[in-house]
Amino acid sequence: MPSIGNYRGIIPAIACPFTPDHRIDEPALRKLASWLAGHDGVVAVMTNGHTGEVFALTPAERAEVTRIVADELKGRLPVISSIVCEGLAEAAAHAGAARKAGAAALDVMPPHHWLRFGFTPEHALQYFDAIHQAAPELDLVCHVYPAWTRASYSCTLLAELARLPYVQAFKVGQRDMNKYARDIQAIREADAGKAVLTCHDEYLLASMVQGVDGALVGFATFIPQLIIDLWEAVKAGDLKMAMDIQAVITPLKDAVYGGGEPTGEAHARMKGGMYLAGVIDDATVRPPTLAPDEHEMQALRAAVKQAGLLRR
Repeated sequence: MPSIGNYRGIIPAIACPFTPDHRIDEPALRKLASWLAGHDGVVAVMTNGHTGEVFALTPAERAEVTRIVADELKGRLPVISSIVCEGLAEAAAHAGAARKAGAAALDVMPPHHWLRFGFTPEHALQYFDAIHQAAPELDLVCHVYPAWTRASYSCTLLAELARLPYVQAFKVGQRDMNKYARDIQAIREADAGKAVLTCHDEYLLASMVQGVDGALVGFATFIPQLIIDLWEAVKAGDLKMAMDIQAVITPLKDAVYGGGEPTGEAHARMKGGMYLAGVIDDATVRPPTLAPDEHEMQALRAAVKQAGLLRR
């Protein structure tokens, strides 16, 4: 599988449609992937992110999601598949499965036991190396967690990762703008050729103007064109246009994220918004994630309507 080559632009982290009995809805997933690929400015699609309800999927289902999306987008767009697991052997197995499923690159999330126990730089470097050894022909994307977590990477470690030839992009979501700016500088100084992509779904404009190369966000599985338009305005230096577009995005952001960071319930609300906009035909989420209540759906309907996207 060839390298993606171009990570600069908008990369949606795709939602995973389910049938009412909670099975992966392959026709709906194919339709969503193809719809996303039809937007000029989308340069790749990522499977098995948090927006894709990855924690509700078995390892076999994660590979199946990647297989479906990669098959649907063959010859059109490359697919990045997230690696979300705990140990070196498991990470290697997941990487191999994603490679066989057709992934062109792998997004490496921190193992979640790091959130509880922390980690050392050596742990992180060994983790990336194990994944690389399992799928040496695939690029890796470093998924940077919020600064308030114990899985946050230091500037020094990010610079070390940027110097690895197989790490080609950084999905940065520090949720601390001071650290965000310092981390971007550290990556740029280590290797200016590596792509830096914001994953701050809940404040896109503020994070886009920090000198990044695009966005890798779940929000783009819902409103890809608005986010593409925002990014084009930022690249053009048209702050007035960017602010006008963000003003349309903000009510959608508030209805989905509720003024906070992405959560499982936020992803459920996003599916509700996608249903109202006609992007998907079934907003089912897997338990224990809760579907939006009536009040939340009313807020979503108002936000989708003001954006001119209401179809239901």
